[in-house]
Amino acid sequence: MKLYDMKDAPNPRRVRVFLAEKGIKLDTVQIDIMGGENLQEDYLAVNPRGVLPTLQLDNGSIIDEAAAICRYFEDTHPAPPLFGDTPQSKAAVESWIRQIETDAFTPAADVLRNTNPVFENRSVPGTSDTPQVPALAERGVQRIQGFYARLDQHLATSSYVAHNCFTAADITAMCAIDFAEFVGVEVPAELVRLAEWRTRVSARPSAAA
Repeated sequence: MKLYDMKDAPNPRRVRVFLAEKGIKLDTVQIDIMGGENLQEDYLAVNPRGVLPTLQLDNGSIIDEAAAICRYFEDTHPAPPLFGDTPQSKAAVESWIRQIETDAFTPAADVLRNTNPVFENRSVPGTSDTPQVPALAERGVQRIQGFYARLDQHLATSSYVAHNCFTAADITAMCAIDFAEFVGVEVPAELVRLAEWRTRVSARPSAAA
C-alpha cells in the first residue's frame, strides 16, 4: 500500500494529519503538482484523473479524494474515531467536511489556480487546457471570508467544528484555513473564537505531518 502525496499541497496534508492521528505509517511517493508531474504519463497510469492524494492498495486498486481515503482508514482502523461515534455525530462530521470543502477548500483553490502563472491553462485540477478566470479568484476570496465568519459564530457554542472532540472535520478546516492563508486570505483579527480554535488544533503533533 502506498500514498501518492505532495508535501506542500493541502488535500494530501489532510490525509497525512489523519494518518498521524491514527498512528498509521505508509510508504509515500511525492508528485510535484506545481511542476505538472501529476499530468505526466507515469502518474496518469496510476490515477487517470491526475489528482492528489491517491491511495494505491496492495491489490493495485486506487482510492482518491482525501475524504474517501480518510474514510477507508476510519473503517480499517476505528480507534480513535475521527468521523464521530454516534449516528448524529457521524452525520455532523460528514456535513461539516462537505461544507468546508465547498465553502473554503474549493474557493481557495479557485484563488490559487486563477491567479498563479504556474496554473495558466490548467486552472481545473487534473487538466492542461482550462484557461484562468480572474473573476473566480475574486469570488473565491469573498466565499472564504463568509466561511470564516460563519465558522467563528459556530465556535461560540462548540469547542470543535463538528463534535465535542477533535474529528476529521477539524482536520479539514485547519488544512483549508492554512491553504486560504497561503493564497492570501487571512483570518480577520476580530474573529477571536476562530483564531483560538486554530491555535489549539494547530498545536497537536499531527498538524506537522
